[in-house]
Amino acid sequence: MGAANIWNAMEVAGEATESCGPAVPSSPLAVDTSLSLPEMSPRVIELCKDLFAAWSKLDDSRFAVETVSGGITNLLLKVSVKEESGNVESVTVRLYGPNTDYVIDREREIHVSFYSEQLRSMLTIFGFGHFLLPCFLAIKYLSAAGFGAKLLAVFGNGMVQSFINARTLTQEDMRKPKVAAEIAKQLRKFHQVEVPGSKEPQLWNDIFKFFGKASDLKFDDNEKQRKYETISFKEIQDELLELKELTGLLNAPVVFAHNDLLCGNFMFNDEEGKLYFIDFEYGSYNYRGFDIGNHFNEYAGYECDYSLYPSKDEQYHFFRHYLMPDKPQEVSDKDLEAMYIEANTYMLASHLLWALWGLIQAKMSPIDFNYMEYFFLRYSEFKKQKHSSVSLAKSYLTGS
Repeated sequence: MGAANIWNAMEVAGEATESCGPAVPSSPLAVDTSLSLPEMSPRVIELCKDLFAAWSKLDDSRFAVETVSGGITNLLLKVSVKEESGNVESVTVRLYGPNTDYVIDREREIHVSFYSEQLRSMLTIFGFGHFLLPCFLAIKYLSAAGFGAKLLAVFGNGMVQSFINARTLTQEDMRKPKVAAEIAKQLRKFHQVEVPGSKEPQLWNDIFKFFGKASDLKFDDNEKQRKYETISFKEIQDELLELKELTGLLNAPVVFAHNDLLCGNFMFNDEEGKLYFIDFEYGSYNYRGFDIGNHFNEYAGYECDYSLYPSKDEQYHFFRHYLMPDKPQEVSDKDLEAMYIEANTYMLASHLLWALWGLIQAKMSPIDFNYMEYFFLRYSEFKKQKHSSVSLAKSYLTGS
């Protein structure tokens, strides 16, 4: 999906209405994510009034807006409303950062989180003319399995979802043995959800799409342009082709994958001990090893402190609870080794994917984050880990 093919919530909602009758509420309004929270709040309130008829005549004083979390692409807000009955209702307003549609297929995401409940016929996803998804798509199945929040409305640059009463996990949380075990158990369940439609894994489609965009950039900032010109895209292309060939030999299972399991995409209710997966914007059918290897890379955080990458023992703890949640100690050494090879080979693909993503963001995103440096950190770690991971995979495949 190119830069000129901009995702528009109103168009998507409109098509759903025409195709299947009543749709979730939609609004053409958008909220500028560059504003401070005090400046943003009146616009968010106006948006909620426009979306939900029951709130349209309420005084602004009945609304409270607060930040839940802010990543390097999205902003989550909690909106609490004191209704006429005296009850307080809360929703989550999710705002997409500017230009994120350049790297995220919003139409694929909206299929994941919207069409599943709304469509009763098959629609062609814009920009993917060959790719059809059937009527009831991912959110119906993910919600039934206990994942994610319900979609309540869409608007110009985001969506409104039901509020999850939980806190966002931290990097430190993810590596705690009990939390890691719970993530592994839930991820196994997530991967078992069957979503109708094409089951073609998207990893290499996405990586080469990112490569095409990242290799054709020009920066107005002279220093960024100078750094950009030091990058050998021929070298990266060769690395991609070599890694694609190697991972193809592993025969990793294809599952419906989250593809972005960083700490900010987990929420945890401490009182109930319940873990939630959120934000399915990169969700697609993909290789199991990529979802797990990518998750392990996220232990390093945005700072890319790869000294925090999980040790072999920590990974085996995760694998045991993923493979046999009820009897983790009965997982065979053979199965542990196979999953270790799988995850740590696809870990390399994760570095390449997000390195290229970082380059695109360095050009497109107005967010105050050093995406150019992020590219070099990810690509450097790829090169650092490549020899050992590739050698391990080849030895495993040859039985040597």
